[in-house]
Amino acid sequence: MTTPPNMPADGHAPVAANERTGVLIRELSAADRHRLMRHFTSLGEEDRLLRFGQAVSDDVIVRYVAGLDFIRDSIFGVYDNNLALVAVAHLALLPEGQNGRVAEFGVSVSESARGQGVGTRLFERAAIHSRNKGIDTLYMHCLSRNARMMRIARKAGMEIHYAYGEADAYLTLPPADTGSMLSEMVQEQAAAFDYAVKRQMRNARRLFGALLPQQRAA
Repeated sequence: MTTPPNMPADGHAPVAANERTGVLIRELSAADRHRLMRHFTSLGEEDRLLRFGQAVSDDVIVRYVAGLDFIRDSIFGVYDNNLALVAVAHLALLPEGQNGRVAEFGVSVSESARGQGVGTRLFERAAIHSRNKGIDTLYMHCLSRNARMMRIARKAGMEIHYAYGEADAYLTLPPADTGSMLSEMVQEQAAAFDYAVKRQMRNARRLFGALLPQQRAA
């Protein structure tokens, strides 16, 4: 996590979640730490470098996941049909200063889920959540060669500053309104329903898998 330097005056662009896409995003809780651990440790060396801005070992990831504050920060995830996390966004609330309330956005997407707009959808969800939480500015810090993060920033209309191989991007958020509140509520309900269905399907597969050997033996 980084503390942003003095932010530019502009960089204002409203961001609304595109609910027409099929990516369902669920807000995670401390009960998901084991899934978060599996997601981050499954990332390759280059993906870890792009996500964290430096090379990180499994031990560093273990400490990072153990230290996640689910009360202060917000963490969002996308599940596959086996309830494994294939994408995670961390929205970290930074210390409040002269620039008001600022939250930093970080995202990682597994190779199997890339090319489907998942990272953009996670950013949109983080932006609308930030609005509803009274966040003034959404901030991103990454290596300037992180093409996926740079694509998300440009698409969102963020103001980007480059220095020494790194990039800082800022988006001033509009205040929450009825539309943003309703949009997030609908998205979370849809994701919760999707999670419940996937869990039932997974449990059914496990049950059938356990019964099949017995039937064959009979």
